[in-house]
Amino acid sequence: MKKSLTTAALLLTANSALAQDAINCSSCAEWNKPVAPFNIHGNSWYVGTAGLSSVLVTSPQGHVLIDGALPQSAPLIQKNIEALGFKMQDVKFILNSHAHFDHAGGIAALQKASGATVAHTAHGARVLRDGTHGNDDPQYDPKDRTLMPKVAQVREVKDGETLSVGPLRITAHTTPGHTPGGITWTWQSCEAGKCLDVVYADSLTMISSDGFYFSGGAGYPDISASVRNTFAKVAGLKCDIVIAAHPSATDVFAKAAGKTAQANPFIDPEGCRKLAAGAAKKFEERLQREREEKAKAVAQ
Repeated sequence: MKKSLTTAALLLTANSALAQDAINCSSCAEWNKPVAPFNIHGNSWYVGTAGLSSVLVTSPQGHVLIDGALPQSAPLIQKNIEALGFKMQDVKFILNSHAHFDHAGGIAALQKASGATVAHTAHGARVLRDGTHGNDDPQYDPKDRTLMPKVAQVREVKDGETLSVGPLRITAHTTPGHTPGGITWTWQSCEAGKCLDVVYADSLTMISSDGFYFSGGAGYPDISASVRNTFAKVAGLKCDIVIAAHPSATDVFAKAAGKTAQANPFIDPEGCRKLAAGAAKKFEERLQREREEKAKAVAQ
């Protein structure tokens, strides 16, 4: 897409694609409710929807966008970016936490509108190119394989790799579990000479389709140790501010409502540890249920 297109033309192109790409799910309408964009800290901005996070990190040399929500969220994200006074064409990278339709569905349209480079792990890149996740994903269901718009060109990144745009340095931390290719992204955001470590945390909820065991079985390997490593990695990150892929997981809107010139509720050095600890507790409860189900199946 030529960068000389007007904003109206870009939105028209995105909306035309949405006629066939929009995804309907039980939570999609609620997730996709529009919200006004707002500042998190310094050059970090929330530009997502009511139920799906998307964060813009800005610099004079170009911007980085994290997550694209649903296919039908793309025009809302673009509108929020431009409402803040930034140009969609100045987005140089589009990053993704994990390649499910509710966090990656809008990436194809946003990439077309911006010309940005899309980046993910090798596994996540394959899912974005295919437009659906495979049977190694805990939420894989052969009877319900939701398709999302494919992204043809995806740059593959490795654990610990840092992407740069002007002064921006955004680092990938592989956090498998919710999906095999999930990434948590970190960067520094500065304001009035105060630089803070910001974390965009991948989903830490370990949910699955029926019949999948994180502890192994039914043809799946035991990935419980890998999941525990993910919790430990997130807990150990340099973390002054944490934003989760679903805003409710880190009380994003309550914090935004309480933000003033004197106080910023987003700043919480314990945020990552609390997020990981809560997820780890729920995961151990899940593993106990899995053990009980397996024991019951053997007894029968």
